[in-house]
Amino acid sequence: MATIYIIIIGFLLLLAVFDLFVGVSNDAVNFLNSGVGARIAHWRTLLIMASVGVVVGAFMSSGMMDVARHGIMLPSNFSFADVIVVFLAVMATDVIVLDRFNSLGLPTSTTVSLVFELFGAASFLAAVKIAQSDTFVYSDLINTDKCLSVIVAIFVSVGIAFVCGVIVQWLARLVFTFQSSKVGFVPVAIFGGLAFTILCYFIFVKGLGKSPMISHEAREWVAANVRLILLSFFAFSTIISLLLLALKVNVFKIVILLGTFALAMAFAGNDLVNFIGVPLAGLSSYQDWYDAGCPDPDSFMMTSLMESAKSSTPYLLGAGVIMILALVFSKKAMTVVKTSVDLSRQDSSDEMFGSSRPARSIVRNTEAFFANVERLMPRRLKVAIGQRFDNRNTEMPEGAAFDAVRAAVNLVLSSVLIVLGTSYKLPLSTTYVTFMVAMGSSLADKAWGRETAVFRVTGVLTVIGGWFLTAAIAFLTAAIVCAVMYYLGIVAMFAFMLLVVFVVVKSNFVGKKKASARSTSPVAVVAKPTPDSFNVRAASNDSLAIRQSEILFNDIVDAFLGRRVRVLRQVGNRLDVEMRINHRNGRLEMLEFGQLAHKDELQGYSTLNDSGLWLQLGLDCRSQYVRILRQMHSPVIEHVDNGFNPLPKEAEKEFAPIRRSVNELLENAARMVNSLDFIDYETLRLRAIELRKVLKAVRHAHMNRLQSGVNPKDFKVLMVYINLLRETQNLVNNLRHHIQSVKCFNAPQTVSEEDKETARDGEY
Repeated sequence: MATIYIIIIGFLLLLAVFDLFVGVSNDAVNFLNSGVGARIAHWRTLLIMASVGVVVGAFMSSGMMDVARHGIMLPSNFSFADVIVVFLAVMATDVIVLDRFNSLGLPTSTTVSLVFELFGAASFLAAVKIAQSDTFVYSDLINTDKCLSVIVAIFVSVGIAFVCGVIVQWLARLVFTFQSSKVGFVPVAIFGGLAFTILCYFIFVKGLGKSPMISHEAREWVAANVRLILLSFFAFSTIISLLLLALKVNVFKIVILLGTFALAMAFAGNDLVNFIGVPLAGLSSYQDWYDAGCPDPDSFMMTSLMESAKSSTPYLLGAGVIMILALVFSKKAMTVVKTSVDLSRQDSSDEMFGSSRPARSIVRNTEAFFANVERLMPRRLKVAIGQRFDNRNTEMPEGAAFDAVRAAVNLVLSSVLIVLGTSYKLPLSTTYVTFMVAMGSSLADKAWGRETAVFRVTGVLTVIGGWFLTAAIAFLTAAIVCAVMYYLGIVAMFAFMLLVVFVVVKSNFVGKKKASARSTSPVAVVAKPTPDSFNVRAASNDSLAIRQSEILFNDIVDAFLGRRVRVLRQVGNRLDVEMRINHRNGRLEMLEFGQLAHKDELQGYSTLNDSGLWLQLGLDCRSQYVRILRQMHSPVIEHVDNGFNPLPKEAEKEFAPIRRSVNELLENAARMVNSLDFIDYETLRLRAIELRKVLKAVRHAHMNRLQSGVNPKDFKVLMVYINLLRETQNLVNNLRHHIQSVKCFNAPQTVSEEDKETARDGEY
């Protein structure tokens, strides 16, 4: 029996290592977002500051381990066998749930998943014990007071973080405006002194001051002299800030670097329990059971877990090292601009989320509320505040998402809120505290303008909704897994261990295919687009739209002829994806074109002169491909799904050369557009016109056949075939207009007055 439990504990420790690496890769980048978004320092510098903070935070996190031991359940009324089932169920569920959410691209929180997995598994065993004995009540088995405080703290922290982000950033912007270099030395020095004081207070007083490595006498002296320490910190750091400003050193940069350290430390101190708390609690349980002489595991009660955790330095140091390695080597942390940066970007860009009805309602009501507030404000006050929030000449580095003032506020405020929760042993969700602070500060900065607010509110609602979904799924899944393990015993435990190994290997080492750029992500936004780079990027999107239309056209035809309804259903889904991609890319290109058109130095540039109309027509042609293919797809899938008669062989043979011509035309057009070489444009245009005439003649011939009478059994399939011919004709016609719009946009000197009038009149 002891051997079996050794295997289980060893497996829990292995899962702890995996959880550390994956969890940090997904979550820890949140404390790098402000530095990355403001582009205030090199990536390597930010990593060094974060790594030091992670190590320090790991050493001060031992108090948080109590959450896994007795923060949710009361182990004194659970046996050794019970807690091992709970711990194994929690870790197995954690890996499966997080892997599934990540594969679906849904937002997750390791803190939320851990708390609700513990709550779900322990609640199941509590229900079993209550059913088996009349001596227990729910509060004897579940730490209801602490559990409620933990859950409430997690959810309330979202609102608190958002409101604090709005208020603090609004005040900061009122002082510094969007041109902090013109404010003067004194306000910046005071801000630096205040920021350094807050960060140092929470780092040393609330953080290291409660570490077991600090002597009791030192902690008592700190507690008795808090005010003196704060005043000394403030005076000293303000003077240092003045000296730095005199030496022309960016104080905000120093605050951001120190804030990165503090937030990394807070993250490690708060979230380390999510990764190693449960395995270490399982190890401690096994050691207590083994030291007692390995008695009956079903009768040995785990009263020892009611004591505070005594995490040894090697475990904490090892966890810190793994977290640093995850930071350094994780491709996710190095290459992807995270959700909070994109949703808090000062200017308009690629919006990750679409529009939703709740978001539209919130935006409309909020605009109405602030409009009423503005009516009540004195005119002079309104003008003065408006001048402080004028962001037309924001000072920030090239490619930055927001300026250093907002980055500093995000880091300082997030650190304060997270370390506050840690000091009260409340495992707040680090991901969502930093996320909501960033959202609140971006709202205060008017980053959510009329053109972006509905998309960003949708993003916030999606993230929060994903959080609630995580909690519900984690609770139910852990309860189910615990029930299976409890009733089926060792067999189920090892089965779930094998399942977890399979999930880990499959997700990280087997069959990882690079996602197609066409199906996963839009074109990236360039910080300062140039006409040449814009033309190349737009042409690439045009070429991809043509190639994708060719693929979908052939899939529809093949599925129609082969009567494959599953393929047709997949085509329907791909058409929806293609429409979203075209819409997103089109929005980005119009945004970039607007940025180029409004640059003084580019006024009159040849490729911009009178070319906005052609760009818009080209974007409309991209969308038109999807509309045409939908019109082609709809009657085909209905016909095939109902099992109606197949297309006659004569019609198949008739359509084969037409199909080859269409494919050849699409391929040549895609190459021409992608290369922006229009030497063969006239030849391609004439071939499109000729093919359009062929399709029209074939379609009219079949219409005449229908009118003269055909075999009734072939009537429905011929109607579908005629629709296929008509939409193929529309596809060719749209292609002709598309390549014309691309040519006219990229070579405006070749555009005739007749072409211009035709486009303006809508005869396109």
